[in-house]
Amino acid sequence: MKERTVGFYEVVTVKDGEGMRMPQPLDWDATLADLSRVPVSGRTFESDSQLVGTITTHHMQDHLLLHRVKDPGEWLSVMNWDTGDLRELEQNAHEGYLDTSVICFLPFGNVVGIMQGSRSAPSHRALEAWLNGIGLFPSTQFEVRPVVAHAEIERLKTATGASRVEIKLMANKMGALSERRGGLARTIRVAGESYGEISVTMIISVPRGKALREHREMLLADLEEISDVVTGAELARAKLVYSDPGGPERTHLVELVEHNITAKRRVPATDEEGNSIRIVSAVDAILGAAAEHEDALRLAVDAGDT
Repeated sequence: MKERTVGFYEVVTVKDGEGMRMPQPLDWDATLADLSRVPVSGRTFESDSQLVGTITTHHMQDHLLLHRVKDPGEWLSVMNWDTGDLRELEQNAHEGYLDTSVICFLPFGNVVGIMQGSRSAPSHRALEAWLNGIGLFPSTQFEVRPVVAHAEIERLKTATGASRVEIKLMANKMGALSERRGGLARTIRVAGESYGEISVTMIISVPRGKALREHREMLLADLEEISDVVTGAELARAKLVYSDPGGPERTHLVELVEHNITAKRRVPATDEEGNSIRIVSAVDAILGAAAEHEDALRLAVDAGDT
């Protein structure tokens, strides 16, 4: 079963050529419900390609399917894998073949989750063109941009230790470690000196337990020493430890590099009886990924707490 990517994007308005975050979420539920009653012509926009929106309902919630209509000149065929028979597909005037993306509007921050059914299926740029092209909200111009996770570097200052650090640093960043003397910097620097122009991926994990408290404190101190370097790394995350007086230690996973929030999910295409379930599977995958990343998504779009 192939893994597919769920990407998260924010719908913002455009004023004076600049994308501006909206203070409140739009009523996407009502908008999709209204759109389901619009004729196909009112849900179709043609630019570089023809885009058509349809509404699907799953667990009593509406979601958007955005389709790219394949060009009638594209050569499409179907093969029977049992017999090897080949059949050409021809479009007629009343039908069209589609590349489809599944789009879920989340209930906060005008955030959408998108899963493309194929590489040529509509992207977030196509969603932007379609929203503006059909005039879904008259007199409003939209931009659809990736949701970028904040680098939570400030959290290092309030932690008491680090139980796990994961860093991927490219060769062009190694020079910034030349004057650093901490364990993390020294380990990465030695690897670079030993093997030349390499990237280094390093994971250090310190088990729980009072006996290793000093080790977690040392790992945090070493991470703080190179915090200005890791913000420019390919990957940098840490599980920070916080100690409450009289209470147990608690941990919090932080991202130390800004990055687009995405998730990989396996999406079944058929059920045990061979019936197609790819759309509902995609919806479930998007909503599941959204729930898993909700804290990061809310933080990224200033949507407040859950």
